[in-house]
Amino acid sequence: IGTRPDCVDSEKLNLIADYAKNYCVWLEYGLQSIHEKSLKFINRGHSFETFVKALKETQKRNINVCAHVILGLPNETKQQMLETAKVLGGLGVNGVKIHLLCVLQNTRLTKLYYQGKIPMMEEDEYVETVCDFLELLPKNVTIHRIAGNGLKPNMLAPAWLSKKFVVLNKIDRLLEERNS
Repeated sequence: IGTRPDCVDSEKLNLIADYAKNYCVWLEYGLQSIHEKSLKFINRGHSFETFVKALKETQKRNINVCAHVILGLPNETKQQMLETAKVLGGLGVNGVKIHLLCVLQNTRLTKLYYQGKIPMMEEDEYVETVCDFLELLPKNVTIHRIAGNGLKPNMLAPAWLSKKFVVLNKIDRLLEERNS
């Protein structure tokens, strides 16, 4: 079940918990970043504190939680991206989906991208950052995604994102080289 952390309440979580007694249930929260400046920039409409509150309420009910994060958000340094991994690991999330910032046609980012105000991560930079991110998460965290396909007809950048299996193979090779 994918939702936003500001869209759950006790009634909904109790209903989901009833299903979780008999089925494998994952509740996926679109966090994207732990950094308030980034959340405001991408207009998430919720704070990191809201995510933490929803996470704790969900964990009380023994429901698996997967957090979605976006790497390459404008004005986030690599250290800030890795801080997101450390914090999520410390909070005890069960899973993580890693996305890359991409620019789609006719979005708020389109104009900023064409103005040169939205730098895109290069493929090798993304591969290295994903590997660093994964190494910071506890070993029991399920990784649901590490590279997307992109929406080809609508995607402006980065072009390399459409080569999902090339990226996945690079990530695998780097993790093997690091013995991770």
